[in-house]
Amino acid sequence: VVGFHLNRGVLAAAPRPVELTVPQVLEGARTVAVLEGVNDHENLGSIFRNAAGLNVDAVVFGAGCADPLYRRAVRVSMGHALLVPYAWAQSWPGDLKLMQDNGFHLIAMTPGEGSVPLADALAPLADHKIGVLVGAEGPGLAEHTMRACEVRARIPMSRGTDSLNVATAAAMAFYERARSAG
Repeated sequence: VVGFHLNRGVLAAAPRPVELTVPQVLEGARTVAVLEGVNDHENLGSIFRNAAGLNVDAVVFGAGCADPLYRRAVRVSMGHALLVPYAWAQSWPGDLKLMQDNGFHLIAMTPGEGSVPLADALAPLADHKIGVLVGAEGPGLAEHTMRACEVRARIPMSRGTDSLNVATAAAMAFYERARSAG
C-alpha cells in the first residue's frame, strides 16, 4: 500500500469517534488531562496511553495541540486515542473557567517558581475533581493559562534537571492522582 515495509503487514481502519464537547467529557469525570500546545504526535499518543492506564477519564485540548487521531499518535497510544474521550476547547483558556464551574480544581504542571511538589498539590484534592494541565516541551504552559489554575505543581528533580518529557510528567501526575485518590 505504501510502497515499502513500514506497517509490518498490519493495517487497520477505524471510524473517527464522534466529536464531543468539553461539557460532554466533563460529565461524570473526576480526573481530566488538559493539554496546551502539545503538538508532538508521539507525546500525544503516550499521554493517551498513560491516561487510559492511570484512570484519567478524559482529555481536553487547548490551543496548539496536534490531532490525536493522526496515525502516529494512534499507534503510540496503542489505540487508546480512539477510546479515551476527548474534546477540543472552543474558548481557550475560557473553557478552564467552565471546568471550574463544573467543580474541577485545576493544577498547572510547571517546574517554575512558586510551584509546590506534586504530592503536596494533590493530597488535599483527593476527594475532588481535578484537571491536570501540561504544556508543550520547552515553553510549557502559557502564563495566562497558569494564572487560571489554583495551584502550580512540580515534580521534584535531581542533578540540576529542570523537567521531564511532557508525557512522562503527565504519567507521574496521573499516577500520583490515582495513588492519592486511592
